[in-house]
Amino acid sequence: MKVIKVLIINALRFVPLILLQVLVLNNINFTGYLNPMLYILILLSLPLETSRSLMMVFGLITGLMIDIFTRTPGLHMGACVLLGFLRPSVLQSLAPRDGYEFGMKANINDFGLPRYAAYTGVLVLFHHFYLFYAEAFTFSGFFDTLLKAVLSSIFTFMLIMSFQLFISKRKANRI
Repeated sequence: MKVIKVLIINALRFVPLILLQVLVLNNINFTGYLNPMLYILILLSLPLETSRSLMMVFGLITGLMIDIFTRTPGLHMGACVLLGFLRPSVLQSLAPRDGYEFGMKANINDFGLPRYAAYTGVLVLFHHFYLFYAEAFTFSGFFDTLLKAVLSSIFTFMLIMSFQLFISKRKANRI
């Protein structure tokens, strides 16, 4: 029963974030340097117990959906599969001394602000660096692509943190 609840919650998160990304955020492009990718919150928010192989499958599906809507064959899929591959290692490196408690979620409430910021920041950077360098497919504009990846990472990180803080405050007000 718990597995079904987790699937429903993640499906309810998947559709709006994909739609928000392709209908709104993909149209935000400040001089080509700020491209927010809020859709990766889908992968960042999956249960901590999700295995690496399942994370990579979810990354493949998520990236494929974005690639279909944006006509970028495999770019987002590759970046999301990389994120799914790296996530367990990042979680392990940021784990508390006693490890994570079963049922803990990857959010500000369960991780705390510093750990969640580190977790999100590292994975957003890896995702964006892969995405923008694969898109450029050359190192001739290395610093231009680097600037684009860093600025987009910062913007995406700020969006994700704002979203998480908004959700955590809503939950706190409900209690």
